[in-house]
Amino acid sequence: MFNYKTYLLFLGASLAISIGLQMVLPFPFGLGAALAIFIVFPLFLRKRYMSKMGGYGGDSGSRGGGFFGMGSPGSSSNVSYVCLVCNNKHKGGTCPRCGSKMNRADF
Repeated sequence: MFNYKTYLLFLGASLAISIGLQMVLPFPFGLGAALAIFIVFPLFLRKRYMSKMGGYGGDSGSRGGGFFGMGSPGSSSNVSYVCLVCNNKHKGGTCPRCGSKMNRADF
């Protein structure tokens, strides 16, 4: 999942590029470019790893890898809610019986 060799390679490459840019560009522009590289490279790595796991994108629920862990490829989550006011079991945000938004998840 997380490869330290690739991370160290990207870290070394970003360090080399930022030092090179600081030597070529004048002071404020070189510093700004170096800071931008140190911000952009980790974001690029994170996006690449998350796209491999399926955490970002539209079909993250079917492939897993999101905040709540990995799901099996064919399963869909069957989450229903129980209203705390009238104890009605329903799907969705508000209770269809009483209109209350106070509910708890029932897995």
